[in-house]
Amino acid sequence: MSAAAAVQGPDERPGRPTGSDERAGRPGKNRRDPLLRMLGLGRPRAGRFALGVLAGATATASGVGLLSVSAWLIAMAATQPPLTLLSVAIVATRALGILRGVARYLERLVTHDAALRTLSDARARVYARLARTEPVRRFRSGDLVTRLVSDTDATQDLLVRGLAPPAAAVVTGVGVVALSTALLAPGGALLAAGLLLAGVGVPFAAALAGRGPGRRATAARAELSTAMVDTVHGAPDLLAYGAVDRAVARVAATDAELTRVARRDAALLGTAAGASALIAGLTLWGTLLLGVAAVHDGALGGIPLAVLVLTALAAFEIVAPLPAAAARLGAVRAAGERLFGVLDVPPAVRARRDEPGPDVAKAALAALNAPKAAFATSGSAAGGVRIRDLRVRYGPDEPWALDGLDLDLAPGRRVAVVGPSGAGKSTLAEVLFRFRDPDGGTVHLDGVDVATRDPDDTRRVLSGMPQDPHVFATSLRGNLLLARPAATDDELRDVLRRVRLAEDVAALPEGLDTEVGPQGARLSGGMRGRLALARALLADPEVLVLDEPTTHLDPDTRDAVLDDILAATRGRTVLLVTHDLSHLDRFDEVAVVVGGRVVQRGTHTELLATDGWYRRAHARTP
Repeated sequence: MSAAAAVQGPDERPGRPTGSDERAGRPGKNRRDPLLRMLGLGRPRAGRFALGVLAGATATASGVGLLSVSAWLIAMAATQPPLTLLSVAIVATRALGILRGVARYLERLVTHDAALRTLSDARARVYARLARTEPVRRFRSGDLVTRLVSDTDATQDLLVRGLAPPAAAVVTGVGVVALSTALLAPGGALLAAGLLLAGVGVPFAAALAGRGPGRRATAARAELSTAMVDTVHGAPDLLAYGAVDRAVARVAATDAELTRVARRDAALLGTAAGASALIAGLTLWGTLLLGVAAVHDGALGGIPLAVLVLTALAAFEIVAPLPAAAARLGAVRAAGERLFGVLDVPPAVRARRDEPGPDVAKAALAALNAPKAAFATSGSAAGGVRIRDLRVRYGPDEPWALDGLDLDLAPGRRVAVVGPSGAGKSTLAEVLFRFRDPDGGTVHLDGVDVATRDPDDTRRVLSGMPQDPHVFATSLRGNLLLARPAATDDELRDVLRRVRLAEDVAALPEGLDTEVGPQGARLSGGMRGRLALARALLADPEVLVLDEPTTHLDPDTRDAVLDDILAATRGRTVLLVTHDLSHLDRFDEVAVVVGGRVVQRGTHTELLATDGWYRRAHARTP
């Protein structure tokens, strides 16, 4: 990876959509508001959230009632009533105080439990979507981590702060206004107006004002994560090419932008809180003036006046959390757009293109129960691949990467695919690996169109080593067991021997238990490639596709590994995608791909005897 690539992001590939591409984050055909869709994630636990709203309303009502009863108790005590009358109010005050704490605890417990379970489901949906392989390639790694963590966490933020408090405020507010209206109608009307302003007007204004900063904050957070990941992963190349200062400056600029947005967000929250306090104060003074006038006119007694005023004072506790929650809606909406930008990515691989008829449906059910057997019952030997008129491109306006490619892999044959860079060789491998569906044409495996089968079923039969295999941040054993979890240590050592890696592993202090580091950073490029190749051989598919398996290997090791691959796969179908033209005489057939089509095919000897790309390229090979 070059220094420029490290600064731009290690996951960007020319001609392919990335996280910065507008198409990658587009919510597809679903145009519903992201907030509504995020709330919809909590629908399976609607009962729990309703219980949480009820508990929150009880807690808030208990707080208002506590102050109202206290006002009545203090005012009544001044008249020296019988002690038994005061004892009832004293008990009620204690009961409300206890109920408030218990109800608030239950509200937190129930709503957070429901929100965390919903968050777990949402994250599982994202993982399941990413596990289909192809969405991972459409986003840069740092941006994808932010979508998976921060943007998904916004679901919990919305459900806990944006759902329960407003619902509880509506329930409690109606009751408080009714009580105030019963005491003094004008006072109830004024309190209703104040609550509407503080609970609806201010949050609405805060939501409008916070929409832009919230979106910018979400974007800046994602950009900062991406810049940090790019800088850390690209550190060796950045140092080698003297681009560290530029990468660090990018991180600093992104962090400064996020800090500026955070300050604006804090200012907005402060302004909203101040506006709510101002409305509460004005409402309280207005209620007091109305109450005093009513007492002067004889329409209200002194004790109800105390209850009315302190009830108005406590009532604004109901709407206190709403402005801050509303100000966060902009950031939550932006996070929701990014979250559903992952979930709504149209799959590059579909299990079926057409609705199957009854016979096909029965065959598909049988294939699910015995995937390999399903492919082998088509009347041909296992491992046969037939490709016709295969067409693929990476975008509507992009050139064809594959443009009518035809290729046959007879069972048990070894075929090498060669051609110039950009000819479509790796795209062919992606289609065979079921990383993407073709835009046209068909791929038949043992006489069965792979587009009519579940991609995972196809991969159990046809698998191998892609061009950029991933090495996981675990031990050598853990990486190998991904291919065959039940493999013994003897089997692991045997496959390592076949890829010329056994001696290197034996020399390591911890052997198979050696940790390879993030993306195999503790291994050399050649060792990473051979480890991925060992994993492919350990999977033992009927059709083995290898995309540049000997990259980073020295000539002697390359030749030895190639010999071992051919020996280990005797009797199986092998397709080798390579730019290396040496030793192709060991293959049954060589197919030359130029411009997305097979322009030559034959044995190594036949192609050398025929004028064409292969002979000219072979002549230029040192």
